[in-house]
Amino acid sequence: MAPSREPIEEVVSDLPAEAEAAIDAFTAYLKVAKNDSLHTVKAYHNDVYQFIQYLTQCGIDLTAATAFKPERAAVRGFISDLHHRGYRRSSTARKIASIRAFYRWCVTCGIASHDPTAGVHTPRREGRLPKVLRTDEVESLLAAPDGSLPDGMRDRALLEVLYASGMRAGEAQALNIDDLDLDNYDVRVRQGKGDKERVAMLGDPAVEALENYLTVGRPALRLKARRADDGALFLNKFGERLSDRGIRRIFDKYMHSASQTLKVTPHILRHSFATHLLDNGADLRAVQELLGHSSLETTQIYTHVSRERVAKVYDSAHPRSVGDHTVPYE
Repeated sequence: MAPSREPIEEVVSDLPAEAEAAIDAFTAYLKVAKNDSLHTVKAYHNDVYQFIQYLTQCGIDLTAATAFKPERAAVRGFISDLHHRGYRRSSTARKIASIRAFYRWCVTCGIASHDPTAGVHTPRREGRLPKVLRTDEVESLLAAPDGSLPDGMRDRALLEVLYASGMRAGEAQALNIDDLDLDNYDVRVRQGKGDKERVAMLGDPAVEALENYLTVGRPALRLKARRADDGALFLNKFGERLSDRGIRRIFDKYMHSASQTLKVTPHILRHSFATHLLDNGADLRAVQELLGHSSLETTQIYTHVSRERVAKVYDSAHPRSVGDHTVPYE
């Protein structure tokens, strides 16, 4: 049985200079040309490093003329090695995607003559669907903060914004007051994934919660601040920008009001946002735009969740249901 946690990746620093230089140039390309996030760049860097380390251990001479021409067997051997070391298929798929991107870049730059990952199938990801809250669970969660206290006003506004807009917790953490346009019921997300900007929508409850927080709650929190106001929207108890960890703590504090069984992260509100939109007839491409997904394929996972929810309702409510309309993950 595979271990429940991923093995710790060991990234070596004693690779041949040619390999080091190629990897560094590739990651620079991701940062500058692709404008990928630092998290993405680090993941690609470590994945490629790990693969070249594997090739070194297999005796492939990276300093020779064929330095970047390992056979497909080496790639398949790497996949097999990851499997035996207990990596999940999702992690393996990401690593193969990183290696494929690296070699395509190498071919373009003339470093490699071909891509050794060509024809190598990426392991199919586990059929796990994202967890979502029912609408009544969302209502319980949003109603949990004490709206008479400054931090309760902040918490209510934060939770309302996360659910109304579908933004990531990190995106909410980076919001400034200037990003809000409450007259038009929207907010500009300037630090989205890959540093992509988008406009997210807000509903009446979110706007009302924000107005209450900005009028009463935030000024009260600012009284404890020792630094100049940088315009951060959500503040901690010291009057400074709320951290990602702080958002998680706020979410955990109120989550038991919504569900006694689910152990989840703030990201569940993003999943719930997308699923509830589709449940109520929203267009898939509109949901893609609201989520800030580059690919429609990424958004389509929520159609599976929505169909599964509809099937469960059918099975429980229709008198002639066969009782098993489980929707497979495709």
